[in-house]
Order: sequence, then C-alpha cells, then structure tokens
Amino acid sequence: MSAVFRPSRARAPRLAADGSPAWRPRRDWVAGASAVLLIAVALLAFVSPLLTDAATSQSILDSLLPPGSPGHPLGTDELGRDVLMLTLAGTGSAVAGPVAIAVGSMILAVVFGTLAGYLGGAVDTVIGRIVDILLSLPVMLVAIVVAGIFGAGYWVTVAMLIVLFCPSDIRIVRAGVTEQAPRPYVEAAQMLSLSRRRIMYRHIVPNVWPLILTNLMLNIGIALVTLSSLSFLGIGVAPGTPTGDARSPTAAR
Repeated sequence: MSAVFRPSRARAPRLAADGSPAWRPRRDWVAGASAVLLIAVALLAFVSPLLTDAATSQSILDSLLPPGSPGHPLGTDELGRDVLMLTLAGTGSAVAGPVAIAVGSMILAVVFGTLAGYLGGAVDTVIGRIVDILLSLPVMLVAIVVAGIFGAGYWVTVAMLIVLFCPSDIRIVRAGVTEQAPRPYVEAAQMLSLSRRRIMYRHIVPNVWPLILTNLMLNIGIALVTLSSLSFLGIGVAPGTPTGDARSPTAAR
C-alpha cells in the first residue's frame, strides 16, 4: 500500500483579535533587554567623570596583575591602575565622541543631501563635486595633518571626523530624497504653492527618516572604531585621560 503524499501547509501567522500580528514574547524580550543596556551605558557615560580620580590612582606594587586578581576583576595596567575602573571612567569619552560625530555628520547630510536631491541642477553639481573631493581624502593622513596644525585635541578630532563622515551620508540622503521627489504628495504640495524649504524639510525628510536613522546608528559604531584607531596613534584623547580602551598607549601614559 503506497503512502499518500500530502503537501505541507504553511502555518499562517498568529493574529490578534483586531487583525494585527500577535504579541511575540521573544522579540519583545530582546528589545527590552537592548533598551535596558543602552540606558545603562548612557547613565554610565554621565557619571563616568566622577570615576576619573579612582581610575587614575596608581600603585606600582599592583602593576600588571592578571584578570581575576582580588579587587581587580580585569587586572591592572603597567602603572598599577585598575583596568575595570579605567574602562568605566572612559565610557563618557567613548560614547560622547561617536554620538557627536554621527549626529553632526547626519545634520550636514540632511541639509545638503536634501538640497542636492530636490533642487538638482547646479546645486546638485556643486555639492556633488565637493562630496567627491572629501571622499578622496585619506582619513588617517588628514587627521595627522590637522593634529599638527591645530593640536591633537579630542574635540578637534571629532570636528574633523564630522566633516569626513558627512560626504557618504550626503550621498545616502540625496538618493532617498531623489526617490521621494517625484511622488504624488510632493506634487500636491507644489500645487498648493508651499515653499521649497517646507516641502523639503516638512514633507520629504520625514519620509526619508528610516534611512537617516539606520545610517545614524551605523555611523556611531564606525566612529567609535575610528576614534579608537586615532587614539592608538596618539591623536584624539589627551594622554592620561581614561578611555574606553584602557590598554591603549594613550591611556597608559
């Protein structure tokens, strides 16, 4: 007797009474845990300056203790400073700089990318050529030159990275605005004789907001890695200042 083949049926998604997707505990649990972690990091960044004195206290007798030593869960550095305290005290500089870079770069991108994507013509050409020039600059070489001219200050480095990060963001925002410009709601706003500024920043930009927010979050991580690399070269965080990387040469001076 041959078996009867019965094709499997795709399980329909569970719906609530109002027809919306049913509540998924696992997804909500992950989102809640991520939110708690981000809030904890933000609070630690605000209180980290209060930990600077304890983090920079030195004890040569306790130098280079391995992780797990009594009173030093992550060990100590060459000067006997606690690595855990250095890491906690450096949270402020590790968070403030990347967030400032991402937000500053995205503000410039929203302003100039929207202008280039909506107005087009000569405005798009000029902004596009400036973006091409900035994209051709090597980040590390520019950082060394700027540090030699203005000094290797932390916020000088942040301002420089804002300028170097914004070209790619301008291109992304311009692409999103160009895609939205021919939409019917834009044509309706033009027929109502609304100003160009209002059409761009009150109607088009909110519809590009998911793209802007996603790229903003990605830029925070990229900026954190870039700042860490520059601090390793001695450009950025001042010597002796606790950073997120307590083992870096800058933090060990």
